[in-house]
Amino acid sequence: MADDRRLTVIVVPHGDLETRTYEISYGRLRFYLLLFITVAVAVALVLALWFPIAAQAGRVPALVRENERLHAERAQVTELARTLAEVEAQYERVRQLLGADTPSGDDQPILPPLRPRPDTATTDTGDDAAMIDGVIQEWPLEARGFITRRVSDGADHPGVDIAASRGSLIRAAGHGVVRIAGIDDVYGYYVVIDHGGGVQSLYGHADTLLVSAGASVASGQPLARVGTSGRSSAPHLHFEVRIDGKPVDPLRFVAAP
Repeated sequence: MADDRRLTVIVVPHGDLETRTYEISYGRLRFYLLLFITVAVAVALVLALWFPIAAQAGRVPALVRENERLHAERAQVTELARTLAEVEAQYERVRQLLGADTPSGDDQPILPPLRPRPDTATTDTGDDAAMIDGVIQEWPLEARGFITRRVSDGADHPGVDIAASRGSLIRAAGHGVVRIAGIDDVYGYYVVIDHGGGVQSLYGHADTLLVSAGASVASGQPLARVGTSGRSSAPHLHFEVRIDGKPVDPLRFVAAP
């Protein structure tokens, strides 16, 4: 059964004897009220969703600027990394060509003595040459290398520095027995071979040792690989020959291939 009830609104204007009457059914009133509530809820939902979106949208320009700044910084870092790699490559080439022991002070020797030495270095004598002849006979590297410093080359330096690529094989200059295969603050990783008759040879600044103390080695046998351990500024071999603890010039008995 339909609801025929109506709501009547009588409007009496001030100072006017004529009144106005408005009627609306309860069904239509409920419809308009429901429509109003629906629209109000929809508007509230739209506003609730719009404000966060608007806030995020407001951040977009700042995020774009930040992204552009990060891209620019990344490009700068990439360029710096490329430049650094080029500088390191050039530096390594210079080290390989010019590497040698660098004295750390005027009051410090470049290399410690293999044995206690006299106050003054000695040069080769005929007797020394006779003792070493046939004992020291092999170039101590598989490659030719480049001599960067000689015995007593203007300073207290009892050996020869031979620049070579890192990892090149260091070979025994003659047959003998390995007396020392270890590490030293100055020599780094080094090997000492006793050839008998008071003759010893030393191989310093190695990267890796391939023999151990007590081993017998043949002339030309690999002992280690070239490195820059110890007090060294570039990959090279520090090569010494001594007779009874006195340094002699190895280049009198061996020559580069």
